[in-house]
Amino acid sequence: MKKKLLSVLLCSVLALSLLLGGCGQPKQTTGNDANPTPKAEETGTPSGESKGGPLGERPADGWTFGYTCMDGTNPFFVILEKTIREEVEKRGDKLITTDPANDVTLQITQIEDMITQGIDAIFLNPAEAEGILPALDMLKEAGIPILNFDTEVADLSYAFSYVGSDNYNAGYVCGLDLVKKVPGGGKVIILDSPTMNSINDREKGFRDAIEGKGFEIVAEQDAKGNLQVAMGIAEDLLQAHSDVVAIFGGNDPTALGALAAANAAGLKDVLIYGVDGSPDIKSELARGDSLIEGTGAQSPINIAKKSVEVMYKYLAGEKVDSRYPVETFLITSDNVKEFGTDSWQ
Repeated sequence: MKKKLLSVLLCSVLALSLLLGGCGQPKQTTGNDANPTPKAEETGTPSGESKGGPLGERPADGWTFGYTCMDGTNPFFVILEKTIREEVEKRGDKLITTDPANDVTLQITQIEDMITQGIDAIFLNPAEAEGILPALDMLKEAGIPILNFDTEVADLSYAFSYVGSDNYNAGYVCGLDLVKKVPGGGKVIILDSPTMNSINDREKGFRDAIEGKGFEIVAEQDAKGNLQVAMGIAEDLLQAHSDVVAIFGGNDPTALGALAAANAAGLKDVLIYGVDGSPDIKSELARGDSLIEGTGAQSPINIAKKSVEVMYKYLAGEKVDSRYPVETFLITSDNVKEFGTDSWQ
């Protein structure tokens, strides 16, 4: 980053480091491939080149981008990061990747480290919408543009744009399907993740779809978007509520954890919904005899490509929107063959 920012930045880094002492070392990867991008021909602007953008001209050795997401082991984020890396590297630029493993304190430390490494801009998905705000302050002070993706930060004024799925609709279509298949209503369990705005939006959509349709939410717990956590919680909840008609998981790993618990309990009639449209959940749907009933599908590939597109437009000084919603839709056993089970849609 610009040298004139360094002294101010180091003070901020030192102060926050004292608060966050003891955090683990960040995991990160970098890469570079000088192949040109085909999109340069479409726009008439050379790949990655800035024409009077917010950071000035593109450096001779290319842009260096940071990337951070809540959980780098989640299959959704694995393919999303892979796609962003491919799109960035084929433009001759670099991507530094970190994985905080759902620990916002570690995520802040990793962002500090990327700032000191000299990133020019960052693709950011928060482990916690509120908890990430100190890191956003540091990025703002350092003059580093933020592209927020998939899960909104608590204050979107820090980011020049947000790219993410229509999460409300992803939950809503699951709820509509439940109402259609269980018209008499019944008891429902929700496995959510209150610190993740994307999952909160999905839950709201699901709730709105089933409201007034005879359903009772008998339990709601934080599964942290994690398969193993969800499985343990669901095991306990199903012992107390073995008569539930449905379980809604905030993402596909959560739904798969609920599936494992339901199978272990010998349940036969509960309908389980997730959100993502991952290959694992689609494989369950393709079986035809799984308790997985549907998933509010999204596309990490489309989110990644749109995020890169918006980032380069911004750096080129072009006008960008504050928000770019990406389509979501329902996948069930009825239409899963249209999307395949070997990869993401």
